[in-house]
Amino acid sequence: MIEKLHIQFEAMNSLRTIHVYLPPFYHESQERYPVIYMYDGHNLFHDENATYGYSWHMEEFLDQYDKPFIVVGIECPHEGNQRLEEYCPYDVENSFLGTIHGYGQLFMDFVVEVVKPYIDNHYRTIPFRECTMIGGSSMGGLMSLYTIIAYNQYFSKAACLSSSIGICMDALTNEMNQHDLNVDTRVYLSWGSEESRNKRGLAYASMHNLEISHLLNQKHIMTYPYLQVNGRHSEQSWQQQIPIFMDYLWKSK
Repeated sequence: MIEKLHIQFEAMNSLRTIHVYLPPFYHESQERYPVIYMYDGHNLFHDENATYGYSWHMEEFLDQYDKPFIVVGIECPHEGNQRLEEYCPYDVENSFLGTIHGYGQLFMDFVVEVVKPYIDNHYRTIPFRECTMIGGSSMGGLMSLYTIIAYNQYFSKAACLSSSIGICMDALTNEMNQHDLNVDTRVYLSWGSEESRNKRGLAYASMHNLEISHLLNQKHIMTYPYLQVNGRHSEQSWQQQIPIFMDYLWKSK
C-alpha cells in the first residue's frame, strides 16, 4: 500500500511529496518496521508517476519479500535544474551538466531533521540507524553515497546505483577523510556495462566505483561493487538489482 503526503521544505520554501510504502497488514498489526529512505520517490512504485513511464515496481517486490519494510520515497523537484542541485552536495562545474550550485547538505538536513522525525512519529518504525537505509540511482546514487558518509549516525546501509560520483570525486574523497564511519556500515555500489557511450566511459565508471569501494574498505566498511552486465541507465536495469542489494544489505552477515 502506498500513501502520499507533503512536507514543507522551509529552507527552499517549497513542498516535497513523500511516497510511503507500508507492508501488507500494516494496519492490522502492531509490529514495528525497519525503514528504507530513497530518492526520486516518484519512480519507485507506479508507472504513472515515473518520469519516463516505467517505475522500479518496488511495491510488487516488497509485497512478496520475506522481510517487511516501510519505504519512504522522497520526490525530487521537477523544475529546471533543481533536481541536480538538490541531489548534489557540492558546487560543481561539469562539461556535460554545466554549473551545479549544489544544496545537497541543506536537503539532507531537512531529511534527518524534518522528514525522518515525521515518519518516526506517524508510523510504526524502528528508528535506530541499524534499521535505517538510504538508496537512490544516478544523482540519487551520488546523494546516497554522500549520505552514508556524512550522515552515518542516521543510516547504516546504502544502495548507490549508477551513481554520478565522477562529477565530484575529489570532494567525495575529502568528505570521506573527514568522517569516522561505524564499522557495521554496508554500501552497495553498482554501474552498468551499457551506461557509458564508449569503453573509456565504462573504464572511468569502474575506476571511480572501485576506488570508492577501496576507500571504504580501508575504513573497515563492507562494500558490494557490482558491474551489471548489459545494465543501462534506466529504471528497468535498477529494478533488476532490487533483490541483489536488498539481500546484501539486509541479510548477509
